[in-house]
Amino acid sequence: MAVQFIDLKAQQARIYDRILENIKNVLSHGQYIMGPEIKMLEDRLGDFVGAKHAVSCASGTDALLMALMAYGVGPGDAIFTTPFTFVATAEVISLLGATPVFVDIESDTFNISAAQIEKAIIALENKDPGMHPLPKGYEKLRPRGIIAVDLFGQPADYEKINEIGSARKLFVIEDAAQSFGAEYKGKKACSLSDIAATSFFPAKPLGCYGDGGMVFTDSDDLYEQLTSIRVHGKGTDKYDNIRIGINGRCDTLQAAILLPKFEIFPEEIGLRQKVARRYSEPLKDNPDITTPFVQDGSLSVWAQYSLISEKKDNILAALKKAGIPTAIYYPKPLHLQGAYSYLGHKTGDFPVSEEKAEQIFSLPMHPYLTEQEQKQITDTILSAVR
Repeated sequence: MAVQFIDLKAQQARIYDRILENIKNVLSHGQYIMGPEIKMLEDRLGDFVGAKHAVSCASGTDALLMALMAYGVGPGDAIFTTPFTFVATAEVISLLGATPVFVDIESDTFNISAAQIEKAIIALENKDPGMHPLPKGYEKLRPRGIIAVDLFGQPADYEKINEIGSARKLFVIEDAAQSFGAEYKGKKACSLSDIAATSFFPAKPLGCYGDGGMVFTDSDDLYEQLTSIRVHGKGTDKYDNIRIGINGRCDTLQAAILLPKFEIFPEEIGLRQKVARRYSEPLKDNPDITTPFVQDGSLSVWAQYSLISEKKDNILAALKKAGIPTAIYYPKPLHLQGAYSYLGHKTGDFPVSEEKAEQIFSLPMHPYLTEQEQKQITDTILSAVR
């Protein structure tokens, strides 16, 4: 059987009967919207990450959007975030009429640089694009918040980022779409900032069979707003609309599927560590390849296993010839995307993001990769760089 980039079938085979039983239960009780499985999932995942409140929703994108809406983000607000991420992170900022202010990444973790966040804030406050690249219209913007992304499954440096946010009275959102199950200095991802958003897209470490997401917070006030926002801004009932909201509910069937998947999730986190080690061991000392770096005190959940190499094209060609699938996250940083041309950025504004986009590629990554499959992959890579 060919190597799978993400093997959902192997996982499903382990828990098929439990998934089917849960689906039948939903079909039996017929509560397809906000059925009992929703609260069950929220309680279990909230307990797992150590957050007081968990609010399920329709997607990881909606989770980010709801978090920003809970803070009342709108036109004139500057939200500092990374250009080296999926478009959803910045998209939700734009949808609310606010402006993403991009900040470059660290060269080792690929996560947003706390030092560069500080520079960007000062540049915006001083209205000085010479200090740090700023978007068009910066003169009318005010610093409002930070969205840090836990790229590829490793949390950003929240100790430093939260310190900046607190000192400058900016909220911090943890975009944990790729990091549910990861750890940072003894705490779980999704509990590392004021509010966190994750995704249950099928390819995520904990994924459903469609779209789904969740928002986590310890704030009672934010929780009340989030539960209202996800159902059209409802008050006492769905016909009492006290704020502008969205249709952001998670389907009961998706919650029913996630519950048995979550039962084996801690074991799968451990399996992901083994898979990552089996990749890194034969590749880490090769001068043409940079293997992933995990900072001290952190545990990556390995949403992706990504390599950096100037010989990327040779490696990808060899892997393709061997029938091994690969992916590139992300080939073009957001500041160079057509959707963000209105911000007026140019090549060279965020050099680390641009360099990594040229050199990065990702290998198959899931808990069920075999040693034999991984040896075939690493042998192919090493042959390509000789």
